[in-house]
Amino acid sequence: MWPVDAHGPRTYAEFEAFVAGAAGRLLHVAVLLTAEPEAEPAAARRLLAGALARTYAQWRRVRRDDPYDHTRQELCAAFARTGWRHHGGTGPLAPLGPVERLVLVLRVYEGVAEEVTAAQLGLPVERVRALCTRAVAAVRSQEAA
Repeated sequence: MWPVDAHGPRTYAEFEAFVAGAAGRLLHVAVLLTAEPEAEPAAARRLLAGALARTYAQWRRVRRDDPYDHTRQELCAAFARTGWRHHGGTGPLAPLGPVERLVLVLRVYEGVAEEVTAAQLGLPVERVRALCTRAVAAVRSQEAA
């Protein structure tokens, strides 16, 4: 449960409803990024908890826009800052580097446009395209092996 604070009980209830509806998918995004086993995604849960806390802190503004998109951006930004810690793992994206994972998850799993992905990651669109192509090829070659 999230603590009830100065935001008020109505705001808390709205946020709680958002978390109930979106947390599962957001956790899966975090698991893909960290390449942890789904049974024990400790780092993914920490990333998601931090992203949700930052979303809640800005809830009055965020709830009018797209809280899922905001939380996903927070999650990806936190992973980008700590991605170097998440090499290895056993998930399907484990062989990829952190930036390749970010691009692949945003582009393929989440369906975010190349331009939006590039803006969120601070990369040129051509670089996002190249990273996505390379990441898809690496995952396919791993599946074929």
